[in-house]
Amino acid sequence: MGLRLHLVRHARTEYNAAGRLQGWCDSPLVPDGLPRLRATAEHLAGVRFTAAWASPSGRTTATAREILRHHAGLRLRTDDGLREYAFGALDGRPESELFDHVEPREFFADVINGTHPGLPGGEPAAEYLARIAGTFGRITRAHPEGDVLVVSHGITLVTYLTLAGASGVVPLGNCSVSVVEFDGFRAQPVDVGFEPPYSTAEPSIS
Repeated sequence: MGLRLHLVRHARTEYNAAGRLQGWCDSPLVPDGLPRLRATAEHLAGVRFTAAWASPSGRTTATAREILRHHAGLRLRTDDGLREYAFGALDGRPESELFDHVEPREFFADVINGTHPGLPGGEPAAEYLARIAGTFGRITRAHPEGDVLVVSHGITLVTYLTLAGASGVVPLGNCSVSVVEFDGFRAQPVDVGFEPPYSTAEPSIS
């Protein structure tokens, strides 16, 4: 059996709901996103994970811990390299402050292709790609086989999926699941952006 990475984008947050750039800043999960998170946790409940990794951001660790309720005894490890793209001075600001001046698809294409010079105080895209490639390289070398959970961020996961060979990846939904399988060290995305069905009638956590 080879390695399978199960990539999950964090649950919906206050900044997601408010249309703010989140990057390296953080905000709490919102109650209306919890049914979707629980559905993703149930979807992954039968996977026998051998390891679990997350970005150290609060929104990703909270998402991962909910998923790991179904996997007693599995320790969550964090890695700074799984953080989101840094928007620098625009972190936490309304998305309109960026997208009123740049076309979103072109901006993110330049980030994912490694050609964007970076926003003021933020990451040059080439450094960001090197960070993502290096981090996932460490994870895959540490776990040559088995099922591994990785909870991270929208841009970071799209960037990695693109590096792994996926084409035309659209923005990933909150709590979506993507799977990358490995033959040796050769990656093959086999499922991208799957969103488990959920019911909004579920009670929220008090």
